[in-house]
Amino acid sequence: MKVEGIKQFWHSIPRWLRNPYLFALTFFAVWMLLFDENNFSVQWKRMQEVKALDEKIAFYEHGIRETKQELKELTTNPETQEKFARERYYMKRENEDVFVFRTFEEEKPQPKKWWQKLLP
Repeated sequence: MKVEGIKQFWHSIPRWLRNPYLFALTFFAVWMLLFDENNFSVQWKRMQEVKALDEKIAFYEHGIRETKQELKELTTNPETQEKFARERYYMKRENEDVFVFRTFEEEKPQPKKWWQKLLP
């Protein structure tokens, strides 16, 4: 009686769903999306990492272009050399005073480490 119920259930399923190739393809797709070492979530994380690294590459390439431009200006223009020396190294002309104002931020208290919280 149970066997006939199973046969009846099996024949009630549409024929295209009983296709073994469809079953194998579905199993393979589910396995690759959810259980494989390189599943969908891992691939998504890797794509995000690649995007972040591409942004870093673009940032550093932009910095390199700016630095090369500054170097070209420094090697060709004496006015730029003087400006650079005055701003970076606080150089001055004769009979000239240079005042440097520095601001110090108040030190924020560091949060306690986990082991410091245990001690009284």
